[in-house]
Amino acid sequence: MSTAVTNEVGEPPAELKSPKNWIIGDPLPTEHLEGQLLPKYLALPIFASDPLSSVAYAPQELVMILLVGGLAFLSFAPWVALAVIVLLITVVASYRQLIRAYPSGGGDYEVAHRNLGEKAGLVVASALLVDYVMTVVVSVASGVDNIISAIPELNPFRVQIAIVFVIILAAINLRGVSESSKAFAVPTYLFIGSVFVMIVVGLTRTFLGDPPVAESAGFAVQGESLTQAGIILLLLRSFASGCSALTGVEAISNGVPAFRLPKIRNAQLTLTYMGGIAIILFAGLTAVALISQVHYAEDPCHLIGWTECATEPQPSLMAQVASATFGENTFLFYVIQATTALVLLLAANTAFNGFPLLGSVLAQDGYAPKSLSTRGDRLIYSNGVVILALAACVILLIFQANLTVLIQLYIIGVFVSFTVGQTGMVRHWLRELRTSGRPKPPRGRPDTSGDRPITRAAMWRGLFINAVGAAMTAVVLIVVTITKFTHGAWIVFVLMPVLYFLMLGVNRYYRDVEKEIEVDPTTKFGATGDHAIVLVGRMQKPTLKALDYAIAARHDSLEAVHVSLDDEATKRLKKDWVKQNIHVKLRILSSPYRDLSHPLIQYIKGRRAEHGAEVVTVYMPQYIVGHWWEGLLHNHKARRIRQKLLLVHGVTVALVPWLLDSSDLIYGRRSRPLPGQDRRGEPVRPVPRRPIAEKQGTGAGQKGQR
Repeated sequence: MSTAVTNEVGEPPAELKSPKNWIIGDPLPTEHLEGQLLPKYLALPIFASDPLSSVAYAPQELVMILLVGGLAFLSFAPWVALAVIVLLITVVASYRQLIRAYPSGGGDYEVAHRNLGEKAGLVVASALLVDYVMTVVVSVASGVDNIISAIPELNPFRVQIAIVFVIILAAINLRGVSESSKAFAVPTYLFIGSVFVMIVVGLTRTFLGDPPVAESAGFAVQGESLTQAGIILLLLRSFASGCSALTGVEAISNGVPAFRLPKIRNAQLTLTYMGGIAIILFAGLTAVALISQVHYAEDPCHLIGWTECATEPQPSLMAQVASATFGENTFLFYVIQATTALVLLLAANTAFNGFPLLGSVLAQDGYAPKSLSTRGDRLIYSNGVVILALAACVILLIFQANLTVLIQLYIIGVFVSFTVGQTGMVRHWLRELRTSGRPKPPRGRPDTSGDRPITRAAMWRGLFINAVGAAMTAVVLIVVTITKFTHGAWIVFVLMPVLYFLMLGVNRYYRDVEKEIEVDPTTKFGATGDHAIVLVGRMQKPTLKALDYAIAARHDSLEAVHVSLDDEATKRLKKDWVKQNIHVKLRILSSPYRDLSHPLIQYIKGRRAEHGAEVVTVYMPQYIVGHWWEGLLHNHKARRIRQKLLLVHGVTVALVPWLLDSSDLIYGRRSRPLPGQDRRGEPVRPVPRRPIAEKQGTGAGQKGQR
């Protein structure tokens, strides 16, 4: 292991550590990337926590919408739930084909981009980005909702609790995929186990003649008067809300690179496990909810007999089923509520893994800022994690973490990506069948998985599965759009085009810059001179150090330049210059309007006009400080001058650092006291003086080394 990365005990050197490492841990070397890859039992809670946790609110939303029409509409619930299950099976089968064909981590975006073109790819990317943000928002809001169901006194702090949980999730994810997966595995498996036990107990009691009865079973529902068209629309809306159980299915296809070898097989098996568990939990919970006669209304005041609608929120469907099955305020009731709240909060982790991975793929393709493709200290795409957390906090604040409102913005994006992605897979299989009957390796990154080659029979099977998936998800997308558009989903249709054009603009910008800076036969470089300017303000050690650096660089010519704002200060500088016996010409530039950069730039332009294509290097001292508040007190004028000089052709700016005593704090050795306090420790180390000597006829200066 290289000593440049770690020291002799295997830890990173102190220079690579910073206060943020107290939260996210020490930096990891690049060769540890393989150790961050996930086995199936850890990948399941990481990538499947969203669809698994959706069983906590998908049945609730399904029942709640049906009850708008009255209690009689609950008879449609099993058929609506069955339609959701059939769709889930189809989508899982479709994504198994996608993982095999495109294991590089681009998922639906890569499929659409390769098979349907750039614009289709960007539509999918914008839909997925919106959906990932909404996954965090809805999961956290639902988790907080379940916490409040158990502890109603926390309801006034709903928004604050939700934002705190987003920050905690972001901090955990910033520690790395491996550590976050271990932290999230136990709650996810506890949730699966506890809900499964609740379903088994509820069905067993029903079979033995003692069905559980929910606390809201005795409440009638104030239904709305509906026409035949209204009934159909209500059923479709209920189906659309129940389809929230499908959210997050695509995350595994986007996260294939995070799996251990064999990647494709492990990802497919994890997807299959996730689909099977989600179907069992969704069907079982819906069945027990109907057996226990849970009456869940969007507005508790619509429940005839509910007397606390103005002061207390209605308990969630999960809470009512747990109470009916195990008894109110029992140990198992609180276990269900605690694990449900935890897994709903952790379901946001699916997005915290999918969003950064998708962002890195978009950045590599030039559709997102390059910073999204950079791995942080813990070998994850940390910039994507931070952006996702900020976006989620803003939406939670705007919508006050209201689950009923936020759920309307959900699943639109995911079904856009489902539909376009499956359509792209249909075209992929058609092209594969048309171009060659020979097996072809998977597209994207190479995968040493040992999977069998794709045969023509497998291609035909994949074509059929993806065609059915594309048709079904397209129908659902239309249904979801119609039923949710006026309830707030229109916001998603505004955000997606905004993201689309932003990504398109970023790509065009990168393309234009790349074209501008590429080597061509017409642009030639060649300087006819090399002149150095040392910018001098007052006679100080940093100035002398900059002068010494310029002398050591052995430029063709060298001069010191002072922009005069105060005649008295200029006279003192001239006297000090002579007193220090510096053999470098000091040029004084007047500035009647008290601007430092304009006279200097005009002088440089005049000199270049006189001497031709001359390279001018401007040396400027810069203070290096150890405290953030010192940065507010130094380097401002120098920064403004530097920014303007960089816009002048033929000028290079050389920054000569001068480390103030407090800069040692950066390496954790000492710190400067606050202003007004006595200095602690040794005084500023003295600077040894050197005799002034002439260097190649240009003069000499002092070494201001520290």
